[in-house]
Amino acid sequence: MGQKLKIAGWISIGAVAGALTTVQLQAVARAGLAPLPLEELQQLASVFGMVKTDYVEPVDEKKLITDAISGMVASLDPHSVYFDKKSYKEFREGTTGRFVGVGIEISQEDGLVKVVSPIEGSPADRAGLKPNDLITRIDDTAVKGLTLNEAVKKMRGEPKTKVLLTIFRKDENRTFPVTITREEIRTQSVRSKVVEPGYAWIRLSQFQERTVDDFVTKLEQIYKQEPNLKGLVLDLRNDPGGLLDAAVAVSAAFLPENVTVVSTNGQLAESKFTYKAAPEFYQRRGADPLKRLPAAIKNVPLVVLVNEGSASASEIVAGALQDYKRATIMGNQTFGKGSVQTVRPLGPDTGLKLTTARYYTPSGKSIQARGIVPDVMVDETAEGSPFAALRTREADLEKHLNSGQGAEVKDANREKAREEALKRLEEESKKTPEQRRPPELGSDKDFQLAQAINKLKGRPVLVSKTAVVETKNEKKEN
Repeated sequence: MGQKLKIAGWISIGAVAGALTTVQLQAVARAGLAPLPLEELQQLASVFGMVKTDYVEPVDEKKLITDAISGMVASLDPHSVYFDKKSYKEFREGTTGRFVGVGIEISQEDGLVKVVSPIEGSPADRAGLKPNDLITRIDDTAVKGLTLNEAVKKMRGEPKTKVLLTIFRKDENRTFPVTITREEIRTQSVRSKVVEPGYAWIRLSQFQERTVDDFVTKLEQIYKQEPNLKGLVLDLRNDPGGLLDAAVAVSAAFLPENVTVVSTNGQLAESKFTYKAAPEFYQRRGADPLKRLPAAIKNVPLVVLVNEGSASASEIVAGALQDYKRATIMGNQTFGKGSVQTVRPLGPDTGLKLTTARYYTPSGKSIQARGIVPDVMVDETAEGSPFAALRTREADLEKHLNSGQGAEVKDANREKAREEALKRLEEESKKTPEQRRPPELGSDKDFQLAQAINKLKGRPVLVSKTAVVETKNEKKEN
């Protein structure tokens, strides 16, 4: 990856719990740190001593310390996390796209666990869990009061064991139990098909270790079926992110060699880095997988589909292709997770995931708390995207990092859109679950995909009726 970058640990760019990490890097000596605040540290030691001696019942010293570390890190932003032995092991397993659990990407909302999206084909997906479902209990434990890591621990376990989740579904205004059998989740991150002669669709649901190889294989299959491909749709909707090198590789597949894909900037000198469309920035071992791609891939007309669930690595790809005008970005404004998390080992089996930098597109725009605004806003259905304003984005998360390019101010338009969406939600709740089920991505009922194909063919596109763009919700700082 080059001699300049020597951050210890991994760099993580996932959007939510369960999001993945990237390359392991060389350790670096920590020098030039500011003096420690001795008075405050003495207070911390005093509190520790009082709790240990005066609390109503004996306390576990180690738990007190780990809880203090967890609280300190959690107070920074939604993505900085302390990993104990079990969560650290699970975190590292996530880079392979394999783990034992129920198979959901999650975040937090009002102290509850919110389903961002079920992993395709997982036990949770088969059980019918939906985006925006709230998990209120895990077995006999109330979720309120648990950290996200604690909730993840309770949902993971051994293969073939069962977990009982209590679900509150807002749009149906009901609470119900779901028993799910845990299994090893082997997420398939790439799907593709030829939509019609000359036009193909390829979907990335996450950026994992094998994503680039699978991506290349799928494109090879497409070109074997359609040697004279006229247009391609790259679908990044609901892709929560993953490995940075995979995002750089996917971008490099379509961009000229050696152009900037994404840059980072933070307090450490090592966090100031530029990733380019060249093998040394994404190649892991063996031959460069992109060498197998036909040369035509560099020039094939391209549309990228994104939405509010597109985060981090998927935003890096969309931002790079947009800045170079290599693709038309269509859909809805993305999540806005543009911060770098570096995972530093604290010992053989614990670690710290700490936000160390922000991401910037090739033109220098911060992704953080802003996201990527599509070139063409397209609704989810022909009737619009009536509930898009209710979906959580990075800017909605408590203690989120700002963009670093201006102070945020409240967007009155979005607040109004949310009020209108809540009213529509009441009407929608009267329909049956089957009537409310959204069309499967990539199906012949996928409205946004149909509009993408229209764009590639030069036909009229039905632009959004309901989208609210959050790009002018910042004011300059003096």
